[in-house]
Amino acid sequence: MATGERGADKLLSIIVPVYNEAATVRELLARVRAVEVGPGLEREIVIVDDCSTDGTAEALVAEEGAPRTFVIRHPRNRGKGAAVRTGLAAASGDILLIQDADLEYDPRDYPALLRPILEGRAQVVYGSRFLGEHKAMYFWHSVGNKTLTLLTNILFDTTLTDMETCYKVFTAEVARSFRLRSERWGIDPELTAKILKRRHRIYEVPIAYNGREFWEGKKISWRDGFVVLATLLRYRVSE
Repeated sequence: MATGERGADKLLSIIVPVYNEAATVRELLARVRAVEVGPGLEREIVIVDDCSTDGTAEALVAEEGAPRTFVIRHPRNRGKGAAVRTGLAAASGDILLIQDADLEYDPRDYPALLRPILEGRAQVVYGSRFLGEHKAMYFWHSVGNKTLTLLTNILFDTTLTDMETCYKVFTAEVARSFRLRSERWGIDPELTAKILKRRHRIYEVPIAYNGREFWEGKKISWRDGFVVLATLLRYRVSE
C-alpha cells in the first residue's frame, strides 16, 4: 500500500465494497463525490464489485472513466471481508475510509469522521450509529449489535458503542500494521480486534444512520452474529 506524495496534501481513499447494489451504488458514488472533505485533502474511490448478479457490474461500467475512481471486480463472490481486503490492498491513500454502497450511511458525515485524524488526535475513528440521529433499527438487530459491542469491550478493555459500524477510518500506517484474513462478516470484529491489540484507542463520533428493511435488500442476519462472536474470540487469543 503506497502513500500519496503531494507535499502537504493528503490522499483519502474511500473503499466501497459492493454486492448486488444496482439500485443504489451510483447514487452513493454521487453523494461521495459531492462531499467537501476539507482543504489539503484529495480523494480516490476504490470500488470492489464482489461478483454481483443484479446489474451492479453494468452500472459500474459508467464509473470506470470517472476521475480518481477505480473499479475492481472479483471473478467469484467471496464476501464483504474479501472485498474490503481487496480495496485496502489497492488503496494508495494516507487515510482509508470504508463506505457501504447501500445508502444506510451518509457521506456528509465524512468531515466529522476525518477531523480527529487530520487534527492529530487519533489514528482510528469509528462512526457510531448509537450516538447520532438514526432511523429505528429492528429490535433484535439492536440487541445483537449492542451485545457484540459489549463483548468487544470486555475482551479488549475499551468502551465502544458500535463495533459493527461500517464507518471505520484509519491511517495507512495503522492499516499496514496487520494482515486481515476474514472473507465475510468477520471483517469488522477482526479489524477492531487487531486495532485494539496494537493499543490504538478508537475515537468515536456520532453519525446518521438510515437502516434498510429486508425487503429493501438488507443482507446481514442474526446467524451472522455467530461468525462475529467466533471472530472476536479467535483474535483475542491469536493473530
